[in-house]
Amino acid sequence: MGIEDTVNKGKDLYEQNKDKIAEAVKSEQAEDISDKVLDGVADFAKKIAPGAADKIDEIRDGADKAVGNE
Repeated sequence: MGIEDTVNKGKDLYEQNKDKIAEAVKSEQAEDISDKVLDGVADFAKKIAPGAADKIDEIRDGADKAVGNE
C-alpha cells in the first residue's frame, strides 16, 4: 500500500464522518482544550516578553474567537 492509498483512505474516512467531526470540534470539550492550549501559549509568551502582556492577551483572545465556540 502506497502513500496515495493511505491518503485516499483518509479522505474517504473524513467524508464518511465529517458531520461527527464537525460536531466534535464544536463540542464543549474541544472548547475547553483549545482554551487550555491558548492559555498555555499566552503564559509562555508572557514569560519570554513580559512587556507585551497586553498585546499577547489581545492576540490570544482573537485566536480564541477564531477557533472556539464563543
